[in-house]
Amino acid sequence: MDKKYTLLIVLITILLLGGILGFAAWRTSTIPDHTVLAQCIKDAGAKFYGAFWCPHCQATKKLFGKGQSALPYIECSTPDGNGQLPVCTDVGVKQYPTWVFADGSRLTGEQSLEALAGKTNCPLPQTETQ
Repeated sequence: MDKKYTLLIVLITILLLGGILGFAAWRTSTIPDHTVLAQCIKDAGAKFYGAFWCPHCQATKKLFGKGQSALPYIECSTPDGNGQLPVCTDVGVKQYPTWVFADGSRLTGEQSLEALAGKTNCPLPQTETQ
């Protein structure tokens, strides 16, 4: 092989890898981390009832970004997606997502971070209030 051709291939490979790594780093830095808010909501006694197949539940989880694992999420769907588990039936969950708060009040459907923070008296992250 010609040295120029080999050098060109190496340079293109380096540029492609650099671009991919740069994009991955940028993408990771743009994912919000609302772990503190999610933990506060959980500590306030709220419960988030949803189903794995529910697009509105997935959108709600995405609002919390890296903090979604701290949410007080309760799965309502049977594994086959065709029924509801007793943990949700017993508390009268009829649609997803359903939020049940410590005072017994409920919100259904997609909610904003502001609405959830307001219902639980949790502070919004600084990035959300600017």
